[in-house]
Amino acid sequence: MAHARATIDELGEGVFRKVRRALGVSAFGVNAMVLPPGAGWFQHFHDEQDELYFVHRGQAGFEVDGEHFELGPGGVCHVESTTPRRFWNAGDGELVLLVVGGKDGYVERDGHMVDPADEDRRRAAAEGDLSVLQIHSR
Repeated sequence: MAHARATIDELGEGVFRKVRRALGVSAFGVNAMVLPPGAGWFQHFHDEQDELYFVHRGQAGFEVDGEHFELGPGGVCHVESTTPRRFWNAGDGELVLLVVGGKDGYVERDGHMVDPADEDRRRAAAEGDLSVLQIHSR
């Protein structure tokens, strides 16, 4: 399968929404976690995999390596494998996190443009020239 798609709501009910299983992801672990107001997850660590937490919706509280902080929508937090961490819903509404786990690191930039002419445009966009981005209409 070249691609798969779903919404978090389509992945079922409960705290864990199994993104990896539903979409057939094998290169890394990925789940969505949905916590109601006042709920928190257990302090934990991993033997090998780092985790990246992305706040999709709500307000997340974190305790990582003794530091407390909060992140809102769009916030990201990376935690190395053996570092103890816990998180909780610090807001009044539902908290939705995307949690990505993996090990053995970055594989370097291995992306390629289908149209070789897009390579210069990609470089220009990365340097801040947004006029080169493609405009899509529906």
